[in-house]
Amino acid sequence: MKLTRTFLSAMVLAAGLSLPAFAGLGGDAASVEADRATLKGALRVSARADFTMHEIESSSGLLHEYVGPEGKVFAVTWRGPGIPDMRKLLGSYYGQVQQAASAPHSNHHHFSVRTPLVVVESSAHLRTFSGRAWAPALLPQSVSLNDIN
Repeated sequence: MKLTRTFLSAMVLAAGLSLPAFAGLGGDAASVEADRATLKGALRVSARADFTMHEIESSSGLLHEYVGPEGKVFAVTWRGPGIPDMRKLLGSYYGQVQQAASAPHSNHHHFSVRTPLVVVESSAHLRTFSGRAWAPALLPQSVSLNDIN
């Protein structure tokens, strides 16, 4: 149990230790280019029926930012050697996740927080961190959670 709390605390408190700034969940799509520049990565844009996926690949890992028709980031995913800056990644939702993360969890390899406004799922395996976060209220109606990976 103590190891689990340590892992969860490390994930939430790693806000300034790993990947640099991101657009942030619920943020504006215009900041994706700033994220690409900050990460010094390559940007690929894929247009889907009801959203656009911006993929930024850099030496820090892989980041996907999902932007809905109204120009808001409704979901983000990550994969890389470090824990991303959760404060920047989650934007205004960070406080809710931080508060929910203080509750006891049973698995030290997987982290999951579900609130009415935000969902975060993260895991760590062999020094690789991956996860996804989304704001259910911003999720376009025709988008499935299988589309966010």
